[in-house]
Amino acid sequence: MSTDTLQIKYPDGFENAVKMTKDEMEQHIRLMAALKMFELGKISAGKAAELAGMSKLDFFETCSRYRVSVFNYPDEEVEAELRLDLDVLRNA
Repeated sequence: MSTDTLQIKYPDGFENAVKMTKDEMEQHIRLMAALKMFELGKISAGKAAELAGMSKLDFFETCSRYRVSVFNYPDEEVEAELRLDLDVLRNA
């Protein structure tokens, strides 16, 4: 997987205000962005999981913790996602 970099500006000392290291804050921001973009239907669960740096199953579990519905897909996308997941299981 190739990656690109996005830089964001934040106030000095912000990581102290949220009681996180810079690495923890980066991971948290990536997770929050993935959750919100998924919730808004901007990206698939697979892409959201990739952005968050976790498996799709872990992402779905995280959705539950943050009360993000995993059923916000248009019908045709649900069917396509399920077919892909079934193919993965069959080939495992």
